[in-house]
Amino acid sequence: LDIRDTVKYKEVMKQYGLGPNGGIVTSLNLFATRFDQVMKFIEKRQNASKYVIIDTPGQIEVFTWSASGTIITEALASSFPSVVVYVMDTSRSTNPITFMSNMLYACSILYKTKLPFIVVMNKTDIIDHSFAVEWMQDFETFQDALSQETSYVSNLTRSMSLVLDEFYSSLKVVGVSAVLGTGLDDFFVQLSKAVDEYEREYRPEYERLRKTLEKAQNKQKREQLEHLWKDMGSVCVQGNTLAGSDDASAMGPSELILTRGTPDEEEERESDTDDIDHEVTEERHEEPAFRNFMQETRMKYQRRSNPNE
Repeated sequence: LDIRDTVKYKEVMKQYGLGPNGGIVTSLNLFATRFDQVMKFIEKRQNASKYVIIDTPGQIEVFTWSASGTIITEALASSFPSVVVYVMDTSRSTNPITFMSNMLYACSILYKTKLPFIVVMNKTDIIDHSFAVEWMQDFETFQDALSQETSYVSNLTRSMSLVLDEFYSSLKVVGVSAVLGTGLDDFFVQLSKAVDEYEREYRPEYERLRKTLEKAQNKQKREQLEHLWKDMGSVCVQGNTLAGSDDASAMGPSELILTRGTPDEEEERESDTDDIDHEVTEERHEEPAFRNFMQETRMKYQRRSNPNE
């Protein structure tokens, strides 16, 4: 499936007067309104396909921290074992500050999605990812690499490295090469572990959240119904009080509605008029009026014929 077959983001930009990122965000929001169709498609193909890969936009404001991204992520995670794979460019992360930016981005995605997380360091055919793994495992090694940086950002990076030390300890990392295909076996091993982690820790949490949401919704519906019954009861009671009915005021709204008339009574009322000849009745009502009209007309004619009288 390609989102570009569903939404033309350039047309969205023209129609709403948006820039590139605004057009992409709006297009994704429009696509999210039909994501239930994607879920149905995945359900139909789940027996034939072992994995479903969803390539999301890399901009943090477009998917990770957008409303549509949250809707799509939660829809998938509530129905299928879902794992977030963060792919980073290893060749562009040799600078410790750039590496720290990537790790902060990965941490924010993990915090937002709350799903099993794997960091995939791509392009290991250009440069091996072992230096990045060493920076994550050895704080002093990263500080030594950072000491060569003299920019003002280096102090912030040094402080953030202390914060992310706990983040590194539970992070799954694997190096792959999309060109050569190396490291894919290790990636699928980590993916299987992540699926087990989802079934063990994340699915029970999602089930708990789903049940909590259902209880809250049912409670809200009950409260609305109770308010509705009370409002209907007060209106019916006031109406019957004005009409002088003391018995009806003691009844509840459902009793007031049901005691307005039963089908048997309606049938009896209808059956009482079945033996009346409606045509004869109408003629009886019409005869006096017609007779009076004819008499008045005859008198006017006689007056015109005899003006002297």
